[in-house]
Amino acid sequence: MPGTGRSRAVRTLPVRVDAVLVQAVIAAALSFAHLHDLASAAGQDGWKAWAYPVSVDLLLVAAWRRLRSGEAKAAGWCWFLVALIASLGANVATAGLLDLDDVPAWLRILVAGWPAVAFLGGTLLAHGSPKSIETPATTPEPPSTDTASEATPVEAEPPTAAAVLPAVEPKSAPPSPSPAPPALVALARKVADEHRARTGTDIDTSTLRARLGVPMPLAEAIATQLT
Repeated sequence: MPGTGRSRAVRTLPVRVDAVLVQAVIAAALSFAHLHDLASAAGQDGWKAWAYPVSVDLLLVAAWRRLRSGEAKAAGWCWFLVALIASLGANVATAGLLDLDDVPAWLRILVAGWPAVAFLGGTLLAHGSPKSIETPATTPEPPSTDTASEATPVEAEPPTAAAVLPAVEPKSAPPSPSPAPPALVALARKVADEHRARTGTDIDTSTLRARLGVPMPLAEAIATQLT
C-alpha cells in the first residue's frame, strides 16, 4: 500500500564464483574458436564450421560420462582420446604452425571425415548395451533348529486281539479203519478170486464195496487185508 513509509530492501544472494568453472569456460571457448577456424580453413564454411566444435565437445562429454559411470571404461577412454586429439590438433594447427590459407589435402580429408567418426563414437557411447548385473541366486535358508518342531518317534501300537489271526490247528490224521471180521474178509477174498478169474485183473475198492454191500471205509479196510 502507498504511504506506508517503509521501503522494502531487496536481498541479493551472494554468488560464489568457481575459478575452475571459469577456467573451463575460457578453455572451451578458445578450443571452440580454434576448431571453427580450422574447419572454415578446410572448406567447411557457414554453419558447418560452427557444427564441428560442437561435435568434438559433445563427444568429449559423452566419453567423460561413460568413464564416470564405471562401465566399459576401455570404450570411454578410446573415444575420449579421439576427441581430445581432435581438439588439441586444432589448437596447435591454428597457433601459427599451419598456413590456414593453404591447408594440405590430408587435413581436408580428416576434417571432412570427422562427422562420421563423431557420429559413430557418440552412438556407441550413448546407446551401448549396459553391463548386465547378475543377481546372485538366493539359496533358501535352512529352518531354524529353535523353531522347527522335533520329530517324535511314533510308537507302534500292539496288535489287538481282533487283529490276531487264530492259529490253524493241524488236521488230525484220519482214523485207521477198524479191522474187518474174518468171515467178511474170507467172503471178500472169494469175490476177489472170482473177479480175477473172470476179468484177469484185481478187483478195485468200489467194485468190492458194491459186491459186498458194505460202506466205503469198511471196503477199504477189507481191500487192505486182501493185498
